[in-house]
Amino acid sequence: MKIKTKMLALLAGAAFTATSFATLASAETQLALSSWLPPRHPIVVGAIKPWAKQVEEVTEGRVTVRVLAKPMGPPPAHYDMAADGIADITYGLHSFTTDDRFSRSRIGQFSFIGDDAVSGSKAFWNVYSGPLEAQKEHEGVKLLGLFVHGPGIFHNNARKIEKTEDFAGLKVRVPGGYVSELLTDLGATTLFMSSTEVYEKLSRGVIDGVTFTYEALTAFKLTDDIKYSMRVPGGIYNTTWFMVMNEGKWNEISEEDRAAIDAISGEAFAELVGTAWNDADTKALEAIDAAGIEIYDAPDGVLADIKTLAAKHEAAWAEAISGDGYDGVAALEELRKQSGVDY
Repeated sequence: MKIKTKMLALLAGAAFTATSFATLASAETQLALSSWLPPRHPIVVGAIKPWAKQVEEVTEGRVTVRVLAKPMGPPPAHYDMAADGIADITYGLHSFTTDDRFSRSRIGQFSFIGDDAVSGSKAFWNVYSGPLEAQKEHEGVKLLGLFVHGPGIFHNNARKIEKTEDFAGLKVRVPGGYVSELLTDLGATTLFMSSTEVYEKLSRGVIDGVTFTYEALTAFKLTDDIKYSMRVPGGIYNTTWFMVMNEGKWNEISEEDRAAIDAISGEAFAELVGTAWNDADTKALEAIDAAGIEIYDAPDGVLADIKTLAAKHEAAWAEAISGDGYDGVAALEELRKQSGVDY
């Protein structure tokens, strides 16, 4: 009788232990982050993977993020992949989505946005997620991060831009959005393509130049195919980026862990990714100099024309969003104030 009682107690204990483990396992959330940049890209190494590690730390292991070695789809599809639940977390460029769903994100794509990726990214997060209500434009997902890269540069291998007319006939890769329209106005022929396609097109002579950061010339191995890099105060353009999680997956996470993840995302992530981009730009400038690429400031006449054209696009954008009750002029002024651009 004693042996039977002891056996029943052991079985009950085992059942309780199994139930406890099952409960713990069900409380854990494992998330897959689809990453399309090269695995050694400074943003992946310096921001995406560190953030994923922070998520596990701040949730004490209850939420883990696995950064996939290969993307689950092409770069332009990444927002919809998160919204549709194909991937749990994704990042990408707003301009890769060719419809108008992110019209207010355009504030971070204009010329003269920032010479520093940290201040630019924090300003973009604060203004777009604040008075411009970015979450409302990101349907089906939880908005985790918004950021911009360092100043956008005009690179080409055909000629140094001495006057605005020198843009004529140049075939230039653009990431879409504002800079495509700006360069068209300046006389260039623009071609949309993702970052990973540029090396092949540039080395084969399909394009003459590219709008990129400094770091992109080294990240995508372009230094042998570029001769001239023209810079503009605050950048001739910028690109706006998102990092998002499927809304359903976000809601599965406990309120406590959501608060912990929020604390390391948003402005904190903007600083993390901005620092990674600044460091990458600084390192890339050494390689650019060694490659003999000429970096120069836009001549006064060219800069004046860019300012005139930029003002036209800014005014059109501000007018377009005013119909929804947003003050684009004030928002752009505040963004430049926070990013420290005085032009």
